[in-house]
Amino acid sequence: MSKKGIGKFLAGAGIGAALGILFAPKKGSDTRADLKRMFDDLRRKVQNLDAKEVKEAVEMKIAELQEGLDELNKEKVLAAAKKQAKKLQDAANELVEYAIEKGTPVVEKSANAIKAKVIETCEQVIEKLSK
Repeated sequence: MSKKGIGKFLAGAGIGAALGILFAPKKGSDTRADLKRMFDDLRRKVQNLDAKEVKEAVEMKIAELQEGLDELNKEKVLAAAKKQAKKLQDAANELVEYAIEKGTPVVEKSANAIKAKVIETCEQVIEKLSK
């Protein structure tokens, strides 16, 4: 937000407060004195604004939020990958158990090779996502 934008915001806040004072049941001289104090205070605040400082603070917060969102997404993807890896490993184990149960050495050998490759691939994906 630019210095001009912040100034407009503060001016709007000051005008709103001034209108509240104008409609409050006070003597005119008290109301004018309150308004003068408020305008002087607002003027000091606007003059003390450092546009560069405001810009840097806003940019820093935006970067912080983006980083947090990136981390949140990484965590969700990692959790989903771990869950899917578990499903794949369970399916590979079932395939091997089925091959053993049916007593077919050729299928058992292939099933074990598939299981090993599934485990290796899942571990690689999870490792990459963890970085």
